[in-house]
Amino acid sequence: MSGRESSRVRDMRFVLLQEILRDHVIQVALLFAFYAKYRLRKRKRGDGALKYEIISKMPDQEKHLRRLVGVHDVDCISNLRMDRRTFARLCVILRERGGLVNGQFVTVEEQVAMFLSVLAHHKKNKVVRFDFWRSGQTISHYVHAVLGAVIRVHDLFLAKPEAVPADCSDPRWRWFKGCLGALDGTYISVMVGNEDKPRYRTRKGQISTNVLGVCDRNLNFSYVLTGWEGSAADSRILRDAINRPHGLRVPKGNYYLCDNGYANSDGFLTPFKGVRYHLKEWGPNNARPQNKEELFNLRHSKARNAIERAFGILKMRWGILRSPSFYPIRVQNRLIMAAFLLNNFVRMEMPIDPIEQQLDNMPQDNGLAIDATHDEFIDVVQCSPEWNAARNALAEAMWSQYLNNN
Repeated sequence: MSGRESSRVRDMRFVLLQEILRDHVIQVALLFAFYAKYRLRKRKRGDGALKYEIISKMPDQEKHLRRLVGVHDVDCISNLRMDRRTFARLCVILRERGGLVNGQFVTVEEQVAMFLSVLAHHKKNKVVRFDFWRSGQTISHYVHAVLGAVIRVHDLFLAKPEAVPADCSDPRWRWFKGCLGALDGTYISVMVGNEDKPRYRTRKGQISTNVLGVCDRNLNFSYVLTGWEGSAADSRILRDAINRPHGLRVPKGNYYLCDNGYANSDGFLTPFKGVRYHLKEWGPNNARPQNKEELFNLRHSKARNAIERAFGILKMRWGILRSPSFYPIRVQNRLIMAAFLLNNFVRMEMPIDPIEQQLDNMPQDNGLAIDATHDEFIDVVQCSPEWNAARNALAEAMWSQYLNNN
């Protein structure tokens, strides 16, 4: 190749390199223009300053949270079912004991507020996303995070059962010395697959889960067992509860009040069968108790009504328990558990509960704590002559005292 031809080749390569560099410069310029237009688009504020659009959302998010928990207790209770002080204490507990941490852009307070909105009003993901100015993925992530934190600190929220002392003056409970409270099952509607619906169908045809709840005299839950299908009998669920490694513990000499769905056995006192029992059967126009069985049932019903009131307050507080949710059944059971735990927390922390005020006030007395070192617990639910005799003796004592006073 001659010198002239080699010079021409070099010139052609140089021109080609210039074209390539120019194209790259154009591409980089277009890239920056695209980034500036769609990712860092600015808008004018009233004072003429410039602010990025992604940052402009943050004041709206903070403003919404401030309106919920930073202005007035009325708004906080209406939306989150607890006052501002209780909400702040809950956030501290979930942060220090539950392992909840601030996200990159979402604080613990906002995470808890999202979760309580879902629990209190059964809001869907799209609704919560709109309210809190967050993505649906963010809402779902933090709802599950707060749910896990609440379950981890369940031991802090469950009440410690206290036996009725010998000197109890409460007319509802003074006849039931050594009683720890009341228990019963309640149906909560759930959403399951078609293949599981027969197992979850109750005798009334509803698709529900049968939840065992145990409460003390102050309407605070001391034990909750979720997960059983609606078709399961109450007695079967109770047997499972007392045989679990960390299940329901009833020390020897103590007992719970139950209805006739359970066996009258050691640790579980039921009313007489075939005798009027429910409070609506003892209205002002009905006759007074005519025998010891009726008197026993009347007083048993008045005391055991604590569990019915506890269930009523629970379902009035948390809207997610009043209709089936669209979460998987495992998550639905965990949400039910969280509702029981947070119901206890609210009742323990708030001196005045507007939801409880909608029901008649219930006397609350200080009981005698159970000995934590007790190592003999009831592990069998079975009718026994001894327990039937004890019930008859208690009914006789009630009737004798009733006749002497009248």
